[in-house]
Amino acid sequence: MSHTQLSTPVQKNQLLPRAMPAAGREIKLASRVSLSSAQQNELLAALPRAALESLFEDLELVELPFGKELYAYGNNLEYSYFPTTAIISLLYVMEDGATTEIAVVGHEGVAGASLLAGERAMCTAVVQSAGYGYRLKTQSLRDAFNQGGALPQLLMRYTNALFAQMAQNAVGGRHSSIEQKLCRWLLDRLDRSPSNELKVTQELISIMLGVRRESITAAAGKLQEEGLIHYRRGNITVLDRAGLECYAGECYKVAKTEYDRLLRDVSRC
Repeated sequence: MSHTQLSTPVQKNQLLPRAMPAAGREIKLASRVSLSSAQQNELLAALPRAALESLFEDLELVELPFGKELYAYGNNLEYSYFPTTAIISLLYVMEDGATTEIAVVGHEGVAGASLLAGERAMCTAVVQSAGYGYRLKTQSLRDAFNQGGALPQLLMRYTNALFAQMAQNAVGGRHSSIEQKLCRWLLDRLDRSPSNELKVTQELISIMLGVRRESITAAAGKLQEEGLIHYRRGNITVLDRAGLECYAGECYKVAKTEYDRLLRDVSRC
């Protein structure tokens, strides 16, 4: 099946999963930000100081509330987002509303930079874990990109890392058990979270993975019985990360190794 055609009228928030209600506009916290604050995002931190200073005037610190749709499939992009504490899901939404997460972006990356050439968005981006981040007008980022230097190298490296994550999800979605999919999903969040506690419902996980909620309930119960996680309504605590990684299998390990390598290369650009 294909995405909803651009000519078809779409009601506001029609593309948002039911478990991720629409929120208001991002709350702009400051028109100016400090360099040290912006460097909480690893891509911005990897920029040479002069390159970061050139973006300084255009960076805006914003609060990113849960469920906020940052951009939708087929739309032109006004801003690119550099999360610091927020986590953003990149979603593929079918005509019937079914949703599958194809990638996730946290403090290591940026959402929206793939549209530098002006193409329409090929996915929908929604805030999955509330927090903060920096936004930059796409035109400002495009202008900086065209000037050359470290920024284009950083963004191309990160794009390769994002493709590696998408490949992991595609292969894992076809060849992994529900338990393995759940383990990989939890590990992806842990990689972008400050603690081992994740505020998330089973319904949201089922939407992101494109499976029935009952399947997630059974899988979470099995992982809890084996002492890997503790689950209570709306909250999952990871008790044994090494055990989750072992359970997740080859897809997570291989993709994570490649992802880390690419992002290490980013820091050397």
